[in-house]
This record gives sequence, structure tokens and C-alpha cells, in this order.
Amino acid sequence: MRALLQRVTDASVSVEGEIIGQIGAGLLILVCAMPEDDTATAEALALKISKLRLFKDEAGKMNLSLVQTGGSALVVSQFTLAADTRRGTRPGFSYAAKPELAHALYEHFASALRNLEIPVQSGRFGADMSVALTNDGPVTLWLDTDA
Repeated sequence: MRALLQRVTDASVSVEGEIIGQIGAGLLILVCAMPEDDTATAEALALKISKLRLFKDEAGKMNLSLVQTGGSALVVSQFTLAADTRRGTRPGFSYAAKPELAHALYEHFASALRNLEIPVQSGRFGADMSVALTNDGPVTLWLDTDA
């Protein structure tokens, strides 16, 4: 799986002008399932994210995890993280998981975060979404379970 994490002071996702997910301080997580991923991959990614020390401690150093700060996660499906841009100028998306698998793993990933005591809001799989955020830092990280 691939994930793009953005530390935020707030974030929301809307579909057709209606906010369907919204958080305060925490992480906006754009996530993409790949064909070889399974539920164990989704759980491992959730565990890794829950432990990443991306938030400032009392000394101002990035030393605290999402769990330690009590922050939330806004999880949004993002198949374009699998874009292949090696040839031409039009990205290819054949490296993304098929929609049925991707949807199941997206839901499993969000559930795995909830099981780790992280409050989770989410987008709508397959929908045309608008995402708004205030990036904190900015802190943005790319994770790939294959790497």
C-alpha cells in the first residue's frame, strides 16, 4: 500500500458540496492499495502510521505519535498514488489494485486505525471528492509498504 501523510491542524473531505468527514489536529492520510496488498499489509501500514513520531513535544521536536497526541485521522482513497509516469505525459494507473480489492483494503485500513484507538473520519471510496486542509509544518511523508 502507498500512503501520503500530511500533518494538519484541520482537514475535511466533501462530496457534492457536503462535508462527509472532518477532523481537527492530526493526519490527513491519502491511501492507495496495490494489487499484491492484503489485509495484513493494511494492518501493518496502520500500525506504522500510529507509531510515527510526527508531532511536536513540549520542546518543539517531532517526538510524539498520533496516538500520544490524541489526534485524529482523515483517510481518503487516492488511486492516483499508483500513477506510472515513466512514459509520455499521460499517467497510467495499472499499478493500482482493482476497485473491489482496493475498496475492501481501504475500509480495512481505516478499521485497523480505529482498532489502534485513533479517531477516524473518511472519504467515500470512488467518489469525486474535494479535500481541504491546513498543513501543519508543513509535514508531509510518503510511505510505501514495498519500500
